[in-house]
Amino acid sequence: MRGAAELTTGTPVRALDVERIRADFPILQREVHGHPLAYLDNAASTQKPWNVINTVTDYYSRYHANVHRGIHKLAEEATWEYEKARGKIKRLIGAEDPREVVFTRGTTESINLVAQSFVRPRLHRGDEILITHMEHHSNIVPWQLLCEQTGAALRVVPIDDHGQLDLEAFDRLLGPRTRFASFTHVSNALGTVNPVAELTALARERGVPVLVDGAQAIQHRVVDVQQLGCDFYAFSGHKVYGPTGIGALYGRRELLDEMPPYQGGGEMIASVSFEKTVYQKAPHKFEAGTPHIAGAIGLGVAVDYLMWLGLDAIRAHEEDLLAYGTEVLEKVPGLRIIGTAERKSSVLSFVLEGVHPHDVGTILDQQGVAVRAGHHCAQPVMDHFDVPATTRASLAMYNTRDELDRLVTGIERVIEIFGA
Repeated sequence: MRGAAELTTGTPVRALDVERIRADFPILQREVHGHPLAYLDNAASTQKPWNVINTVTDYYSRYHANVHRGIHKLAEEATWEYEKARGKIKRLIGAEDPREVVFTRGTTESINLVAQSFVRPRLHRGDEILITHMEHHSNIVPWQLLCEQTGAALRVVPIDDHGQLDLEAFDRLLGPRTRFASFTHVSNALGTVNPVAELTALARERGVPVLVDGAQAIQHRVVDVQQLGCDFYAFSGHKVYGPTGIGALYGRRELLDEMPPYQGGGEMIASVSFEKTVYQKAPHKFEAGTPHIAGAIGLGVAVDYLMWLGLDAIRAHEEDLLAYGTEVLEKVPGLRIIGTAERKSSVLSFVLEGVHPHDVGTILDQQGVAVRAGHHCAQPVMDHFDVPATTRASLAMYNTRDELDRLVTGIERVIEIFGA
């Protein structure tokens, strides 16, 4: 691997060697419409370094086999690497035990697993689930489905016009009927960083279990589930420089142990008869069928890469980019940034007066600048700000100030075309 040396929390944060890091990502070397690619759509999915790409290729070309089932050499190697990846994720998030890490297809499946396996058996008509107004659809729809199934009610914590959570309302809405709370660590549409430890402490004082959606946090900052105090934490591999179709759910071991399986099938069983099935212990009882073995191994290598570079150094670089990007965008006539919370992470969402975000995104693409335009699977956020959509530039460790300058130049081209 190439890049800055790993940093430990508490040491002076050294600057990342961004150009050397960029060399690790082959896609960043390509051109789009005759321009060098400036990839600013990282909140949707991050690009993959050579070591992740090569690791997945190596698995399929050298030791592809099913895990946990074979006694031959390839099966043993695949199982070893698969379970080693679980241990890497345990270290990344500060879990106590690798058995607290469940491999899933991503954040969406993790939330649905918790909803159906942990929360549903505890819900009765009139009970309440608490979420926030800034959630991704993946942290709204599973709870709506659960409420329809059980007669429970969904309660929503409001946000202010900066995109910050109303903490007093959160405290107030934690009522005697609240059975579960689920909220994002970092908003994908606004970049708002929520005070997760404080929210979790308020919930646990009232005996309310908590799930944190970490899809937009884990790649930008150090996450320690013990310090956060949450019961569950979910994230997706493709947002943390790993493969698509893989993710992880952290759950406190005593909770996972008491939860019933989410799906039935092979691998998650200890024994099966027509009279009774005995399930494996957690985490395997939640991993029915052949898992995404290559994805898990690739995710483990992505975790290695992040930890080797140092998340403190990554965060410092991205915070510099966020500050610079905010400064240059605020100078653009007719542009309004959506999401101006005091604590933000790596997201610059904006609207341009007189121009639809889709048109902005299309013209930027012609300049080789890749951004996201739409509601970002966060329609309630758009409704709150009374906009149909935003253009979103989202940052990663391999982005540069020059790319943000190209973003502004592209927006100026949009203004020229539309006369905005």
